[in-house]
Amino acid sequence: MQEDFLHYIWKYKKIQIDQLKTTNGEGLIINTTGQHNLNSGPDFFNAQLTIDEQLWAGNVEIHVKSSDWFLHHHELDKAYDNVILHVVWEHDTDVFRKDHTAIPTLELKDFVSKAVLSNYEELFNKENKWINCEHDFENSDDFVLSNWLERLYLERLERKSKTIEQLLKESKNDWEAVLFKMLAKNFGLKVNGDSFFSLAKSIDFSVLRKSQSNQQTIEALLFGQSGLLDQHIEDSYHLGLVKEYKFLKQKFKLKNSHVLPCHFFRLRPSNFPTIRLSQLANLYYEHQNLFSKILETNHLNHFYKLFKVSTSKFWETHYTFQKESKSSKKNLTKSFIDLLLINTILPLKFCYEKHKGETINSDIIKIATSITSEKNSIIDAFNNLKKVSNSALSSQGLIQLKTEYCDKNKCLQCAVGNTLIVK
Repeated sequence: MQEDFLHYIWKYKKIQIDQLKTTNGEGLIINTTGQHNLNSGPDFFNAQLTIDEQLWAGNVEIHVKSSDWFLHHHELDKAYDNVILHVVWEHDTDVFRKDHTAIPTLELKDFVSKAVLSNYEELFNKENKWINCEHDFENSDDFVLSNWLERLYLERLERKSKTIEQLLKESKNDWEAVLFKMLAKNFGLKVNGDSFFSLAKSIDFSVLRKSQSNQQTIEALLFGQSGLLDQHIEDSYHLGLVKEYKFLKQKFKLKNSHVLPCHFFRLRPSNFPTIRLSQLANLYYEHQNLFSKILETNHLNHFYKLFKVSTSKFWETHYTFQKESKSSKKNLTKSFIDLLLINTILPLKFCYEKHKGETINSDIIKIATSITSEKNSIIDAFNNLKKVSNSALSSQGLIQLKTEYCDKNKCLQCAVGNTLIVK
């Protein structure tokens, strides 16, 4: 038996509420269960109860056994002086106030239906299951699941906001600078994300602003800071970048000793750091005040146009500095732009609206719903149970569900888990 289950039973009144009595035989009516407290102190604040025909207002504390009150030393904590009801699964001892009067106790095991208890035990009987409800997930209600995934998507945006808020603090609320750092990280994808992020953090954004009017200058800045210009290569383009970077390094006193090295190993050529850095440089060359343009853009197709950028001319016939390849235009693909939207643009727009104190723009939900679902092991596993992921909103929601609920056994806080317990 877990306390979380008892919290759930009390919060949602999953008990025979018309027959409640305390352990002393006093009649009990729950007017309001109170506000669930997830921090230290009593479990529920400001409950209103009628005990033996007398109205009480105060806090409710919940334990598996009455004796847990003393195990947790609540008798020494003033925060528990206003507890008006002790809710337990099993009553094994009385608990007293400081004036030596007993705190009324509700023993739940006499008032919870066998069906609810059986469903709870079955749900948490985890025997090599990927998620607790994997045998029942297929039968989950579509409407409940859809609404739950939208809420989980917003939760995931909230989680990503924490990273953005930290970057804002570091950059003194320069949204353009934060955008650059987050875009750089996502241009690096999983393999070079940390490398590109360290690269972006090594450059004061004011330096990038002063370099935006010249494509080669931005490329020299990014390639130089990444360490990709350290080799001696007899090529006019490479030599030009080296010369430009030496000038920038001296002028702006640039340092890159803490920049993590880029990797080429096991990457498709289109994802080589050389190609991604050139595309990133070209994005900032073509768009001044990129953050402002992003705020003004609220349709998926318009984002595809905004991010329709390619590499500089040299990279149309190269993937590395040393070797020439077949000529091809290396534009950002729609699938790559989708990743930028999911991991950078939409979280940033969400966070910006929060900072302005505005309600969440419905366009964020519309765009997330319009983007094709991601493909990874978590999404595939859920889709094998029930075809549920049809957009980026749902795939992001499913990732949040797996990592923050399923993996942590928070079935009682999950809309799907709730329906299974009371089915």
